[in-house]
Formats: sequence, structure tokens, C-alpha cells
Amino acid sequence: MRISRLVTRTLRDDPPEAETTSHRLMLRAGLIQQVAAGVYAYLPLAWRSLQKIEQIVREEMDAAAGQELRMPALQPMELWQQTGRAAAFGDNMFSLEDRRGRPLALAPTHEEVVTNIVKGNVQSYRDLPVILYQMQTKFRDEPRPRAGLVRVREFTMKDAYSFDADDAGLDESYQAMAQAYRNVFRRCSIPVVMAEADSGAIGGKDSHEFLLPTDTGEDTVITCSRCGYAANAEKAEGVYLNLETPDPLPLEEVATPGIKTIATLAEFLGITEAQTLKAVFYSADGEVVFVTIRGDLDVNEIKLKNALHCNELRLADDDEVAAAGLVAGSASAIGLTGIRKIADPSISNGGNFVVGANNPDTHYRNANYPRDFDADIITDIALTKPGHRCAQCGATLASTRGVEVGHIFKLGTFFSEALGAYYLDTDGQQQPITMGCYGIGVSRILAAAIEQNHDERGIVFPPPIAPYQVHLVGLNMSDDAVAEAAGDLYDRLWAAGIQTLFDDRTDAAAGVKFNDADLMGLPVRLVVSPRNLRQSAVEMRGRTEAEAEMVALNDVLGAVKGLLRAA
Repeated sequence: MRISRLVTRTLRDDPPEAETTSHRLMLRAGLIQQVAAGVYAYLPLAWRSLQKIEQIVREEMDAAAGQELRMPALQPMELWQQTGRAAAFGDNMFSLEDRRGRPLALAPTHEEVVTNIVKGNVQSYRDLPVILYQMQTKFRDEPRPRAGLVRVREFTMKDAYSFDADDAGLDESYQAMAQAYRNVFRRCSIPVVMAEADSGAIGGKDSHEFLLPTDTGEDTVITCSRCGYAANAEKAEGVYLNLETPDPLPLEEVATPGIKTIATLAEFLGITEAQTLKAVFYSADGEVVFVTIRGDLDVNEIKLKNALHCNELRLADDDEVAAAGLVAGSASAIGLTGIRKIADPSISNGGNFVVGANNPDTHYRNANYPRDFDADIITDIALTKPGHRCAQCGATLASTRGVEVGHIFKLGTFFSEALGAYYLDTDGQQQPITMGCYGIGVSRILAAAIEQNHDERGIVFPPPIAPYQVHLVGLNMSDDAVAEAAGDLYDRLWAAGIQTLFDDRTDAAAGVKFNDADLMGLPVRLVVSPRNLRQSAVEMRGRTEAEAEMVALNDVLGAVKGLLRAA
């Protein structure tokens, strides 16, 4: 491709809307163009990279016995209602009606459709296992699109689905997909952490995320350097400070004028935050619930949402709190009735806690569970944080930020039972098919690769996913000798199978061409100029190399191939 014909435009300055390095560089290098909030057009350079990423993913899926198909993005809403996931996705799902008023969904994922496909094509255990996958455009009405291709409303995803006769078969499929994912990310030069994760609206019993560690990531990963434990903060389990349980003392009311927070309460009474119990009010599908947790801990809202089996969870607003008769800043479960109460097991780790007295500016000393208050549900809802101990080996946990680029789930039989996908076992008995699902954000891989591979000058494309392998720069293209030599080299490179982008512009200065080459970040840069031609040579430099070298015109093809192999 000649740049004079390429549909793209580089920017000299950073776009003000760019939030992350990858977002900034993709806009500046002319890879993407925003169409609407969270909706981008992939321009020719980005599209070539995406096609290469898709091919890498396709090769690894095929190697793991996957079969590619294509499913519709437009789906009947009744399928989602059968599984109950229409409510689970809620406002994140794009919905519409056809001309006859029938409700439809723009698919955020394809479990329902693929289960119906397998239902019509699998009859017995002899037809299993099966792995189906596709490259598909997905739609999710994100409330806060951000960071370019990281969180968008329309995106390209590879989604795969495994179908097995039992859990043992699912385990094999799951491990095969996990290895395929490792291979994909290695080939795309993305170092990832495989972390335990919550299954969210997808459902299922086990799941793992693949995350690229980066300071601009929106996910927090809790890690242990000793045993290798890694889990998303939503899923992580740790061991917090253990307190001795003292002999219970009688409840004692204490005045706490103007005290509204755990930190100020602990300071006012000269105690630690761990010697208090925190009250937090939530709205779960419109119902106000009362949460109690030890004062030095925070509520993990994903764990709480799972415990409550609700679709929408948020902090209760002031009006909801007042309507429930709760006293913000001085509330506790003591004497509380007419409201559902959820507590973390930490309420029993220690004792003689300070809690709200359900009166303004008043607290109780020496509150103990279950003597003084009860709970409808006691379950782990604590947020594991850096500094807690690893539950597996006892070492101190750390955290890092990351961008999710892949997610795999063990779905079990939820979808097959809901949609009637059964098979006949060896005894001729009907059994529900056991399923797994596996997603890779293809467009996110592009963003993640750039987030990981760049320098102060621009993108540093890993060769396997670079839109072109060589950036050929012709200087003084108005010089007939340069134009002829550069054009001839361009043709020779393509004839040798070396994908080349040719900067043949006649109206761009040398500095502009070099800056654009660094910004676009192709693996190899070749320069044809009057000075180089006088030596019958071409200047060659790898994108990550500090110095260029002169290569004889007759030796360029071999030198480029060698540099690409070494990259």
C-alpha cells in the first residue's frame, strides 16, 4: 500500500479525549476514528491488524478442535427470557422491536443461540464433545464507554462454546481452551495473568480472566508472589487481621456527637477500626437491605450481589434510607426489624464491638453477635485487599491493575436444562449437556498490544500483528532516481511476500515521514534517498533498534527477512 493512497491521517498532538496510551496512539496513528460514544470505525491499518489477530485466534481454536461457525447478532428476546438473562443483563442489552412488534436483542453474547444449535444437532454421547466458535460483532450498552477500544458499545469478540457429556469432559475442554488462550496472547506479545474471576451475568460455577497488567487497567488483580495465587478483586479470598474474642461485656451507650464515619468514630473513641462494625445500606432490585461488616473491611459488591441473587445492586439513596427508618452514621442491626440483614463472618472475629445505636449521635460499646443482633444471611462479602494474607500459603497479598483481554467460564448444565439441550447416554437415558464458554476480545487485544508495546515515539507493533512488516520511506520522491529505485524495491518486497507500506508522498518533509514511521510502529523501516543511492544501498532499522545500518540494494530482501525473524 502506498501512503499517498492510504485512507488515514496522523496527528501531531495528543487528542484531548484520549484516556490511555493505546487510545492516544491509535487516534494519532490514524488506526481508529470515533463514530459515537463507545463506537469506533477501524481504519485500514487497524483492520489489517485485527485480521491478523483473528487469524492467530482461529489457528489456536482450530488446533484445540474448535469448529468455526457464524451466528446472527440479531436474536429473539424470548430466548433470553427462557434463561432469565434478559433481566440479568438489564440496561446493558440493546433491545428493539421488528415491524410486527416482536422484541429482539442485539447480542452481547451467544450462549442461548449456540445451545439451540447444538440441541438440534447433538443426539447421543457419540456426538460429544463439541467445541464451536465464531468471530462476531457484539453489542453492549456500556453506561461509561472509555479508553478507546477497551470499553466500547460495539466490539469484535471471539466466543467459543464447549459441549461435553459430564464435568470431567468439561474440565478437559476448559484446560484446552486455557492453553489455547495462553498461546494466543504469547503470539500477540501480550503478557497476561490468569486470575480467578466472578462469572457475572454469563453464569456458571468457575471462571478465569486473562488480564494484561497495566496501570491504566480498570480491573484489580490480587496476587500472591509465593504460591502464584491470582484472582480478580471481585473474586479474591484472603485472610484479614484475626482478633482475639474477649469475654462479652454489657452493652453501653456512648455519645458520639457529629460522628458519621468509621474512621472518625475510631479516632474519637481511641480504638482501631477493627473494633467497630460498619453498617452499609444497599438497594437490591429495589429492596433496601442492611449490611454489617467489621469496620476495617470493605464490602465486595459482587459477592454481595451473588449472595442476594439480585440483578441490580447499588448503594441506597438518602430517601430510601430515610423511608426504611435507618439512621445514617449511627445505624446497627441491634433491634432492627422489617428489613433483610446480611452480615460478613468478620462480625464474629473479635468482640465487644462499637456499633450504631440507631439514634443520632449515639453508639453502643460491647456489641456481640449473636447475643445482641441477628442476621438473615451470613456469608463472605468482604473485599480482599493488598496486605491481607493469602488463604493458600499465608504470604502477604499484593495487587495490580489490569485490562481483561479474555475470559473463560464453566457453565455446567444451566443453559442446556433451560433450553432443553439433552443427549442420550450409554444407557439410553437423557442427560443435560455440560457446557463451557470462552471469550477473547479481539479488538481489545489490539489495544492491549499497543498498551504493552510502545515507546515515547509511538507504537511498537509485534511483528505477528503489525498491519505491514516494512515501512518503506522514499526521501525526495520528486527525484526520478529515488522514485524509480523506491518503486522497484517496493515491488520486489511484495513479490518476496514481505508486506510493505510505502511512503511515496512528494509533499511531506523527511522529518514528517520519519515521525509517521515511528508513530505507526511497523517492525522494519527502510529508507531510500539520493545519498543512499550513491552508495547503492538502503538504510535499514528495526523499530526497537537505536541505530540504522546500510544494506546493499541487492541484499535488502535477505536482510529484511533476517531482521523480521529476529524480532
